[in-house]
Amino acid sequence: MSSAVSASPQAISPQQDRASGLSVRYARALYELADERKVLDAVVSEMAALGQLFAEDPSLRRLIGSRAIDMREAGRAMEAVLASQGVSDLVRNFIGTAIANRRLAELPALLAGFAAYVAGKRGVVAADIASAHPLTDTQRAQLTARLAEAGYGRVTIRETVDPSLLGGLTVRIGSKLYDTSLKSRLQRLRHVMKGAA
Repeated sequence: MSSAVSASPQAISPQQDRASGLSVRYARALYELADERKVLDAVVSEMAALGQLFAEDPSLRRLIGSRAIDMREAGRAMEAVLASQGVSDLVRNFIGTAIANRRLAELPALLAGFAAYVAGKRGVVAADIASAHPLTDTQRAQLTARLAEAGYGRVTIRETVDPSLLGGLTVRIGSKLYDTSLKSRLQRLRHVMKGAA
């Protein structure tokens, strides 16, 4: 487990960097407006609930991922979803602006970007952990302790299970990726063996 934070971080591609820059701009705008209107906590809750909805609803993911759907139709469908969830005007306008700017497919990234921006403003670091199998409570505690040793005192861990990793885990904190997965180790070994041949 300790090697998770000692592995060397991998670089982020320019495309990922642009996407995160876009998320930050949208997140900052919503955060500042919600703070100015004194509804920040409510907006944070609504955005988190929407993020959960996107993660759990395959039909919603198909809606935002389809290029065959007309943008106006998609906007109306999204407006119906937001109304059914009782989302505030501020968040509806935020989503509407993203759709009007042809960012429908990027809504999950914008929601995640907002959550990361809020965490950063509140001094909490988000660590995205992907593991081949669900973490046990002991592993989670060990990982949190290792992250604290590495200087990440206030950490929120978001876990996903990715069987393709085969074993080990990956830890993404901001733009840094620490990869100790068996899949990555096998790929590095394959690359070294090709170079030696």
